[in-house]
Amino acid sequence: MAKYKRFKGTQDIFGDETKYWYYIEKIARDTFIKYGFKEIRTPIIEPTELFTRSVGETSDIVKKEMYTFEDKGKRSVTLRPEGTASVVRAYIENSMINLGSPIKLYYMGPMFRYEKPQAGRQRQFHQIGVEIFGTDTPISDAETIILADELLKAFGLKNYKIKINSIGCPKCRPKYREALKKYFKPHLENMCKDCQTRYDTNIMRLLDCKVDREISKDAPSILDYLCDECKSHFESVVKYLDEMGISYEIDPKIVRGLDYYSRTAFEIVHYGLGAQSAILGGGRYNSLVEELGGKETPAIGFALGVERIILALKSEEVEVENPEEIDVYVAYSGENTDIEALKLSRNLKKEGLRVFLNISDRSLRNQLKHANKMGATFVAIIGEKERDEETVSIKNMKTGEQFEVERYWVPQILKEKNTME
Repeated sequence: MAKYKRFKGTQDIFGDETKYWYYIEKIARDTFIKYGFKEIRTPIIEPTELFTRSVGETSDIVKKEMYTFEDKGKRSVTLRPEGTASVVRAYIENSMINLGSPIKLYYMGPMFRYEKPQAGRQRQFHQIGVEIFGTDTPISDAETIILADELLKAFGLKNYKIKINSIGCPKCRPKYREALKKYFKPHLENMCKDCQTRYDTNIMRLLDCKVDREISKDAPSILDYLCDECKSHFESVVKYLDEMGISYEIDPKIVRGLDYYSRTAFEIVHYGLGAQSAILGGGRYNSLVEELGGKETPAIGFALGVERIILALKSEEVEVENPEEIDVYVAYSGENTDIEALKLSRNLKKEGLRVFLNISDRSLRNQLKHANKMGATFVAIIGEKERDEETVSIKNMKTGEQFEVERYWVPQILKEKNTME
């Protein structure tokens, strides 16, 4: 039994599982670059106040889920529970407003929340997200949703639904909150403890409670309370999506779980994930930059959960290639064959082949077993006979076919054959 074990809610990612991470990260990076985004990497640790100010002191994340500690300098430090606040802090601290607007940034990395671990939900989880600073136009909202849709399609996913809403602005939300309080008050004693608390602290969060869905299904719709500016903005977003042929559903219950959102909010759910069906969420947050000490700057973004995307890929049985598969295993046996094997290995790599050179003291028979275990497509064998004749024996591990080739031609022949496999 291992002396040291990973913490509950964390995971070791290795073997065949890593192909999903490479696949998702590469496609995301390529897609973001195509849309004009630039990468940003922020620290995992941030001042605790950054999240109490941005996410909200009354939010579940701040009240229940943050990993917070005091460092040796007596500073309150938190492992980031989400990505947006850190990117906003970096935007302000590095005066990115001077770089011109809009600024398009993307990020990838681990986040931390003390939650009950379950499928698709870990205490250390990974997000990939985008943030756009400096524009408040409906077309920027539409392009952000279009990007999210294109990204999921690029992953090979089909079984999902885009849900959109407008949650208004500080001008029109107060009247809506009053309407919600009036609606929920008669039901309050029959609702869950979280809803009873949120009734006074964040009434709109009652709409996305999974426990009391039956009660909230007939609640007033925010869309009936939007001011003229918010209504016009949302209608324009919807028009753009329609013109671009994006399939979506308007859902007044989409309010997002963080306090900083305004106007457009959206969520993408996958039908193969059960209760934890949300795989991507985002929206507009026009006041957050100013709230954190910057100049008034409109912004919008989204984030996806990598672990949940992997579950979605598996549920749809999307074929994901393993970039770490071995094309050629180089085996050798006999005096001075190791030198020739090293040279051959180098030449094969120059041709772009993925090569595993035997570096252990194994018999030739065990080398072949090892090559088979590793899933190598071909084995290039140099024994004493091949050494003397300057040849290489090639074994196709899929068909069992074996043939001999002059050593000079091996890289070219294996490159051609590997392309055909």
